[in-house]
Amino acid sequence: MIYISSACSKQQRIGRAIEELADQGFKNIELSGGTGYYAGYKSDILQLKIKYGLNFLIHNYFPPPQSPFILNLASLDTAMYTKTLNQLRKALELTRLFGSNKFGFHAGFFVDRPVSEIGKQFGKSLLYEKKEALKRFIDGFFILRNEFRDIELYIENNCYSKSNSLVYGSQIPFMLLCYDDYLTLTNEIDFKLLLDIGHLMVSANTCCLDFKQEFENMFDHSDYIHISCNDTLHDQNLGLTGKDELIGMLARRDWADKIITLEIYEGMEALTATHSIISSFI
Repeated sequence: MIYISSACSKQQRIGRAIEELADQGFKNIELSGGTGYYAGYKSDILQLKIKYGLNFLIHNYFPPPQSPFILNLASLDTAMYTKTLNQLRKALELTRLFGSNKFGFHAGFFVDRPVSEIGKQFGKSLLYEKKEALKRFIDGFFILRNEFRDIELYIENNCYSKSNSLVYGSQIPFMLLCYDDYLTLTNEIDFKLLLDIGHLMVSANTCCLDFKQEFENMFDHSDYIHISCNDTLHDQNLGLTGKDELIGMLARRDWADKIITLEIYEGMEALTATHSIISSFI
């Protein structure tokens, strides 16, 4: 099944973003970041679900908090950790409300940065002690799993961009970038992997890893995949074209029983073209 990220729309209100995508004929929508908070967003979503016969997934930074921040379940700042935990609880409550049983969120960061740096180069900060931050993340994961046993929790691989590597180098400030990181985390907790292919393209390049091998190693461990393309330096959320080598890699895989979300931010034409390409081989 193919979902479309609500972030593919440029609308600032989630109700309008959903309606724009639904008017394009998309019935499966993953509610994600990119829109602002407003009173009544829940009723808007529920009305649109009925009007268009929509299916929803909730992802990471949704619902939009009234006071934006960078979500970080590995934070050693108690206030930030508590804020993150409560935000994820809200997302899981919405997951129940909208009739889904899956929720994916990003692996943690070993540093907290201001919200103005979301999707941009991080400023320099001392990193948290990684073992302590990992323990904080694991503790939070178990809290959520115990409170929401009816929902499958997915952890998404992070993106270590070239610009961030210029700031942090080998002192990597992100959890779960590659296959080795995945294996390390599975030794600590039993979780499902949300594999973001665009993130993996960038992280593999930055960390001097073979993207094709990383993809081969991780693909079969996930039944929930985010798809987009980029220049391998930054997460650009580009659509696929007939020239992309990635298409051949994807077409050779078994997509039975997998959920796909397209995260294409170039506009509706690129989104529709990518949807057609992916639909041709799943």
